[in-house]
Amino acid sequence: MERYCEQEKNCLRVYVPRELDHHEADRLKQEVDFFIETGQVKTLVFDFAGTEFMDSSGIGLLSGRNARIACFGGRTIVINANPRIRKLLQIAGLQDQVCIMDEI
Repeated sequence: MERYCEQEKNCLRVYVPRELDHHEADRLKQEVDFFIETGQVKTLVFDFAGTEFMDSSGIGLLSGRNARIACFGGRTIVINANPRIRKLLQIAGLQDQVCIMDEI
């Protein structure tokens, strides 16, 4: 199983796969939740640099992980999202929940 997460201090960088569908979202959810539950992560960074496709399960992944990290006083950042993915995030209203940036 390929790993998508890399922790440095209290920041977890999540490298989103090329296609973020139901199966990949479930895998990422489990992996990210493991790190969140340690209590050592305060910032989630979802890096969409290599992502070409995302469906509604990706929206659920971001929204759910943001809610979970917020319970620990943390925040969520989305970086490197292409215009199509940015549009999906805006339609879903996630720009009000997470910080969307070009790069950190």
